[in-house]
Amino acid sequence: MSRFVAMVALAILAMAACQPAPAPEKPVNQSDNNPMQLKLPVGIEAPPPIPGDNPMTPAKVELGRLLFFDPRVSVDGNVSCATCHNPVMGFTDGRATSMGVKAQTGGRSAPTVINLAYATNGVFWDGRAKSLEEQALGPIANPIEMGSTHQGTMARLNGIPGYKEQFKHVFGTDDIKIEDAAKAIAAFERTIISGNSSWDRFQKGDASALSDSARLGWELFQKKAECIGCHAGFNLTDNGYHNIGVGLDKPEPDLGRYVVTKAEEDRGRFKTPTLREIIYTGPYMHDGSEKTLEDVVEFYNKGGNKNPQLDEKIKPLNLTKEEKANLVAFLKSLNGEGWQAKMPTSFPPDVPSK
Repeated sequence: MSRFVAMVALAILAMAACQPAPAPEKPVNQSDNNPMQLKLPVGIEAPPPIPGDNPMTPAKVELGRLLFFDPRVSVDGNVSCATCHNPVMGFTDGRATSMGVKAQTGGRSAPTVINLAYATNGVFWDGRAKSLEEQALGPIANPIEMGSTHQGTMARLNGIPGYKEQFKHVFGTDDIKIEDAAKAIAAFERTIISGNSSWDRFQKGDASALSDSARLGWELFQKKAECIGCHAGFNLTDNGYHNIGVGLDKPEPDLGRYVVTKAEEDRGRFKTPTLREIIYTGPYMHDGSEKTLEDVVEFYNKGGNKNPQLDEKIKPLNLTKEEKANLVAFLKSLNGEGWQAKMPTSFPPDVPSK
């Protein structure tokens, strides 16, 4: 069985598990409500920034996990956050552009949630959300994604006794508010952290952690290919916005960051994603236009797509066939552990349990 077929099969099983089921006999919110400290995997240098008004607790993270996977947050009860951010597929959906309610498709590929806790300078491809909390609010009211309204989703959640109980435990009131739901989802997302990859262990002194090909790829990444100019630091991103020309040759191109700022220099700029777990998150680029890592390397090798706002760092790389293969081998060494979230086996039922 190919990796793709296996992933699709697992994804189908995973999404089937996301349908509401009877609650277990004991409430699922028995985890404590005291501040928690994240256990960071090897290679992650610091805990993620946490807003002062949204401290992390086990109970809040658990509530956020349920909300993340529960399709009842959407207008038709069929789409959850995990529909586009499925942990089986690296918290993406394996599609070039994501699909929401009524099989509608958007114009961009779902970015991974992995290590999103370290996003600064905006969230989403265009940075329109300032925080994970603000990001969590967007899809609910998006007509293509979840197709609901904040008021409509809150009305549904307020009609579920189990959720009211959990919100009271976490936030001190059983009057469920959209802002509190967003805080819980953001708290869960901050636990999705990848580290302890072969590259991390190599960086810590284990010379045998990388294959010869991957090690040569790491040298290329830093020097000849200059990938590290944008994919820097322990999270392999500068959290900046760059125009590399993706999709700008289309009749009606997506202008990315420009749509948010209206600044001319932002035309065609999109946020630099982390490269961690990149083997799971294809197809690649904001529009899913590059199917494989080999395709991505070739795109950069040719110098992107020329346009007036092309980033000055983007230029032809003149890589040999062997060098391109080594670079791909390095990218494949960036898969680690710590991010594989468990999916709920049940959700609070729509009616009180007897």
